[in-house]
Amino acid sequence: MLVKIEDSDETVIKDYQTLSDVEYDEGSSNHVIFQAEPKQSRWNHIVDLDSFFTRAYSYHQNHGFLCMLLQEIFELNQFAFIVALSAYLAHGVNYEKLFHRGATKTTMNEVILPLSECIGNFIWITWILLLIAMAVFALKFIRGVYQIIQFWDIKQFYNIALGIRDKEVDTITWNEVQARIKVAQLQHRMCVDKRELTELDIYHRILRQKNYIIALANKRLLPPRIDIPLVGEEVYWTKTLCYNMQWLLFWSPWSPFENRFNLREEYKQVSLRQELATQLGRHVLYLAFVNLIFAPLILLWQILYAFFYYADLFRRDPAKVGLRNWSLYALLYLRHFNELDHEVADRLTKAHKAATRYVAAFSSPLTTLIASHVSFISGSIMAVFIALTLYDEDVLSVEHVITLISGLGVIVAICRAMQPDENASWNTESLLSAVVLHTHYLPADWQGHAHTKRIRKKFEQLFQYRVVGLVEELLSPIVTPYILWRCIYPKSLDIIDFFRNFTVTVVGVGDVCSFAQMDIKRHGHPDWHNEQEASDANQYSQAEDGKVELSLVHFKMTNPMWVPPLSAMEFVSDVEQYNVSNSMLNFPAGKSAPMQRESRRLVRLSDSVLSPSGFTNQQLRYTIYDSVGQSVMYLHGVNKNKSSVADEDTEQQD
Repeated sequence: MLVKIEDSDETVIKDYQTLSDVEYDEGSSNHVIFQAEPKQSRWNHIVDLDSFFTRAYSYHQNHGFLCMLLQEIFELNQFAFIVALSAYLAHGVNYEKLFHRGATKTTMNEVILPLSECIGNFIWITWILLLIAMAVFALKFIRGVYQIIQFWDIKQFYNIALGIRDKEVDTITWNEVQARIKVAQLQHRMCVDKRELTELDIYHRILRQKNYIIALANKRLLPPRIDIPLVGEEVYWTKTLCYNMQWLLFWSPWSPFENRFNLREEYKQVSLRQELATQLGRHVLYLAFVNLIFAPLILLWQILYAFFYYADLFRRDPAKVGLRNWSLYALLYLRHFNELDHEVADRLTKAHKAATRYVAAFSSPLTTLIASHVSFISGSIMAVFIALTLYDEDVLSVEHVITLISGLGVIVAICRAMQPDENASWNTESLLSAVVLHTHYLPADWQGHAHTKRIRKKFEQLFQYRVVGLVEELLSPIVTPYILWRCIYPKSLDIIDFFRNFTVTVVGVGDVCSFAQMDIKRHGHPDWHNEQEASDANQYSQAEDGKVELSLVHFKMTNPMWVPPLSAMEFVSDVEQYNVSNSMLNFPAGKSAPMQRESRRLVRLSDSVLSPSGFTNQQLRYTIYDSVGQSVMYLHGVNKNKSSVADEDTEQQD
């Protein structure tokens, strides 16, 4: 507190001394003014910046407070509706009347029982399930209220600290929001450990846990791989297993992290690795046992939710069930370090059409012939029934006619989805190159073998049928306990070593995965660098598939104002210079002609928009990013990789 004595000479006391020690003229008119310090901002020194920045990102991606409020309300309503509807279908419908085949017409009132009669039909199992459902609903309600309170604070942060009104949330980009957060840090000091925040600091806060999961996948500790008889090795990664691993490693009271941003000290000591591995293994077994106990309830919920969610989709467009989509494993394997959800979704959306064309090139002629024949027979029968119905609508009153027409329609739609496009390209190398243009990852043993069954099978693990993903999720409550026991438990020591060896402390951020620092000297792959600039990484510490290099290029292109370390800046500069040089026009021999044409087109785009001062806007940056990503892939990856798979040369095209 500042004490000021005002008189004719206006003497200011700068030291905290008592008033009795101050000498002043008694004849003058004196008075004492107490001037309070400025009030601190409500966002000063936020303890949990991880949660705060994550909510700020979710607020932007979910289109503001009103949409998030309605989403929470609708999720609660959806849960209650599924439970109530399931209970009513089990005990409140007179199925004898509904399926009565008498001559009299059945009314709705005869089929649907009153609520009191429905409740009277409940059995003890129903009451137990309803009590469990009400307990879950209460927890979801409490969580929803807490989330709304937290997001109301984020709304105030956007409105006041960032100067973004509610109606502007949909029109402003995340990069612009991030730039305003950096400015707000200077005024509000949200992080007190450092004055200025960088883009990487914000990404570290939002993606701390996801970066660890991505690194675990890159080092093949996750996801589990299981050998299935007559099928071979399959990658198993579902939402249920992902949630269990996150709870085990980050959220549980015995996780390696003492809070959201600090690894426990004992996990940093090599002398305790065996003891910690034993503890982690014991917790994995406990978690597997809990999953086994609740498996019937979770399985029941999965079936009910899938039925109500997919029933309308299957009725409207059955062919969509047979379409392919990127698997959860693809979202993990193809994701760069420090890549936000909307960024990876944008890349994979762009790659979807090319991936569909690549997989379609493997369509079996035998399967195509069978699907075409079945489609013709089913379509012909359906056409006859439709023609009869147009002539006389009483045909629909014949038993099972509507069911037959609907079933034939589903068969026709599925068979047509199995038939390849007549105008599709059959050059698998060029098709796979078009996919890599957006996914950016091409294992060395895939190059030159895009036409083989082995590569197709590996690619289908990334780009699977939607119905396969649905079946995996339905079976996950049963399979997850086994996976935890047989696959995760034996890797307890490797996981402990991973957290000790690949965790670094960053000032103002806390403990983060060292791979997320994108240090190409420590984690770079030697095949991606010249001999003069080779990384110091060994096989254990290096990131596979050039993930650190590609992540570095991606992050720099997405955040052009970010200033990386000198070694990283030199690597990015080399890639940019190569991208706009004439060397791309002289593409290495042996690459497909479509790939050369696409690369030349991207170079021309880069030449037209690249300037010494950087990139002008988000759209142009992403255009250059696609080109740079492809350049880096072939310049530092495939073109320099010396490995070969000689025994695959004799594989036959499917």
